[in-house]
Amino acid sequence: MVLASDVRNAIIASVEQGFADQVAFLRELVAFQSVRGAEHAVQDFIFRGLSQRGYAMDRFAMDRDAIERHPGGSPWSDEHSTAPIVVGIHHPAEETGRSLILQAHVDVVPTGPRTMWSHDPYAGVIEGDWMYGRGAADMKAGASANVFALDALRRIGLQPAATVYIQSVVEEESTGNGALMAHLRGYKADAVLIPEPEDEKLVRANAGVLWFQVEVQGYPVHVREMGTGANAIDAAYRVVAELRRLEEDWNARKVDHALFKDDPHPINLNVGKIEGGDWASSVPCWCRIDCRIAIYPGVSATSAAREIREAIERFSKHDPFLSNMPPKVTFNGFHTEGYVLEPGSEAEAVLAGAHDAVFAAPLETFVTPAYLDTRVYALYDEIPALCYGPVSRGIHGFDECVSLESLKRITTSMALFIAEWCGTEPVPSG
Repeated sequence: MVLASDVRNAIIASVEQGFADQVAFLRELVAFQSVRGAEHAVQDFIFRGLSQRGYAMDRFAMDRDAIERHPGGSPWSDEHSTAPIVVGIHHPAEETGRSLILQAHVDVVPTGPRTMWSHDPYAGVIEGDWMYGRGAADMKAGASANVFALDALRRIGLQPAATVYIQSVVEEESTGNGALMAHLRGYKADAVLIPEPEDEKLVRANAGVLWFQVEVQGYPVHVREMGTGANAIDAAYRVVAELRRLEEDWNARKVDHALFKDDPHPINLNVGKIEGGDWASSVPCWCRIDCRIAIYPGVSATSAAREIREAIERFSKHDPFLSNMPPKVTFNGFHTEGYVLEPGSEAEAVLAGAHDAVFAAPLETFVTPAYLDTRVYALYDEIPALCYGPVSRGIHGFDECVSLESLKRITTSMALFIAEWCGTEPVPSG
């Protein structure tokens, strides 16, 4: 269906009318310090908010065995979150439209030193057009948009004429297992929309991601005799140098991946954490590095992991010390493949029309070398997987913030998209 102009104008006005409440809701979300493993309270908050709106509710735990059996599952570890997945379900009076999943993640990355922040990272401080806070952009703003886009329809007496699942997941920042768990629970729809902070653009393709840890052992001696020992930290540096060579090789392969060939550096290796040694005057006998690297869509996580392991093994055989004490390689987080959103789907066309109605400009697309939960639905449900959200700054860094005007525009285009994609019907009286 194509929305009548009076309905479209009413939806736009309704988002505006409810936006102050949406900003207040977002500030409440930001106040939850929902780093990995600490998302229980924010999931309870989401559960209550959706339940109070009258949605049928489901709250369930991760099924470790099911995740580990699935080809898209990432390895489990002691750090894996035990917080539940929350789903609010809208059932129409009559199923005449197309169903939809609206999803957001509520887990956030650590803040780093708070002294580097201009404001308390969990206060949701607003300065001008920007709300600051860890997760304000990535992606609690999107979580608020999912809820308030539907609120905007209800405020004018309308609701989707199709089933809509509002999914709140965890583990997006470390494994992607939360979205996969919702999939394994059996939630399916005709399309999915995930409002990550994507600068008001639609993601055409994203990279897969691998997390891995390399542990190196050394031979400890007093530093006065360090020539007779072996420094595990120095050895880890040599392993990193070999991984940089692998990164360079993978970047050279971009010519075989049309959507990434114009990106100057699509494959990024990040040595995100390093630990090692016990005493400044002892040659360190251990060192661990935690790494993240991207892979191209169409490259299996298993084959990429094998290539990493084999590269380290080959290098170690020619290293004077590592040849006798090979590093231990463990894949301990993201083990996910990328996806491509093929152009031409009706869902994309509907979103493009909604975007144009709000922004008076065509919907732009781009590719990103980052992980996105949309991969679950693109790869395993094979449905249109739309990732599209507001303008942000500083995600995963200091002074993360989201543009409130952009959030309002995105919420408006989402409400228009939902109304056209799902169709509408009157909210039942009583």
